[in-house]
Amino acid sequence: MKISIRRSRRAAIAVALGSVLALTATACGDDGSGAGGDKGDEGSGKGKIVFWDNNGGVRTDIWKEIIADFQKANPDIKVEYVGIASTEYQSKVDTAIQGGGLPDVGGVGAAMLAGFSAQKALEPLDDRLAKSSLSGKLNKNMVDSLKAAGGGDGTLYSIPTSANNGVLYYRTDLFKKAGLDEPTTWDKFYEAASKLTNAKKNEFGYTIRGGAGSIAQALDAAYGQSGITSFWNGDKTTLNDPKNVAALEKYAALYKKDTPAADLNNDFTKMVAQWDSGTIGMLNHNLGSYQDHVKALGAGKFRGIPQPIGAAGKRVQVSNPVDGLGVFKSSKNKDAAWKFIEFATSHAENSKFNKAAGQVPSNNDAAKDSWIAEAEPTKLAAAALTDGSTSIVQLPYYLPDWNTISKADNEPNFQKVLLGDMSAKDFLDTMAEQLNKAQAEWKEQNG
Repeated sequence: MKISIRRSRRAAIAVALGSVLALTATACGDDGSGAGGDKGDEGSGKGKIVFWDNNGGVRTDIWKEIIADFQKANPDIKVEYVGIASTEYQSKVDTAIQGGGLPDVGGVGAAMLAGFSAQKALEPLDDRLAKSSLSGKLNKNMVDSLKAAGGGDGTLYSIPTSANNGVLYYRTDLFKKAGLDEPTTWDKFYEAASKLTNAKKNEFGYTIRGGAGSIAQALDAAYGQSGITSFWNGDKTTLNDPKNVAALEKYAALYKKDTPAADLNNDFTKMVAQWDSGTIGMLNHNLGSYQDHVKALGAGKFRGIPQPIGAAGKRVQVSNPVDGLGVFKSSKNKDAAWKFIEFATSHAENSKFNKAAGQVPSNNDAAKDSWIAEAEPTKLAAAALTDGSTSIVQLPYYLPDWNTISKADNEPNFQKVLLGDMSAKDFLDTMAEQLNKAQAEWKEQNG
């Protein structure tokens, strides 16, 4: 099945150069039998719809609150919530596209969006948005980035819910005790990682992501240090540029020297939990884990700041997710599915969701709410993305094979790099070769 999915992605129309990440949704018949080729139906606008959460567990509580609000306002519609771990989501949707069982509404990161739209599984949403109460009320940059990630003709397949950004969390109490400066530069970051490590006491300066989702963090560290600001140089990726190779070598060398050995298999949930245990100085994650840190450590013991600045005095980072909701084409109740999306991205509900997630709202009115100024990492992240201090390296989410290349194909190889069984150069050369080939295929198909 993986082979047929991959071929169908390559054969379909993909997108023009993309922006940040995106979250889309899906739709199927009320009986859960929809597959990617089904045309679906508008339905009655009542009855049952199924919602797949692509970050189940982490976002379950807030989505259940929003669903309860929606059902109170729409008593003729029942939403069945299905929480799916982020590491399992793509394969579950791919399987349902091929064999049936898609939901009505669901979440998809932009890294997955090109693959799903290439299989023609998603419902276009431009007309629905233009006619809805949301028209003109959503962040234009977020909408445009989802259009770029979703289809060669700029079709909108996802309604944005929020923007994310990379954050360097650090323990202010541990830094003060050690007499360390805030890790605003990569040099200060490495100094702190070393000085805060005392392995005999199980104290470490940093926790590195070696499990699921490791590639984006590794690329962030590489480009952040090298200062390279474009993913492509003509038709060839800059991924394996010698500057990126040297940067990744330095970053990977932290493993087991200034990080716990358990980091090798840690996805974000394990990494965040480990940092929240209180014996590690720094953590790279995104805005989404802010509330977890507040609950575990208290707001006074840590800060979340934008990624470190490089040697050239400029902050460079890879693109981060814009989340969203959409409808799968096979839905038998698209009208009710759209009502749910419209409600979830309204001012009050979008504000509620993003306050819980610690992310930047897509609804322009929600983005003005007072809690944003009170959540320092969100405030700083929003500023970093808009004040000209940060260059964003746009990852090629428009490539239908991007998510497979950046996850299944190369996460095991990054673990080999951490273990010393593969060089940083071989790792980046391997991934670069795959991406150059995917880019050539995409250009051939899209002129």
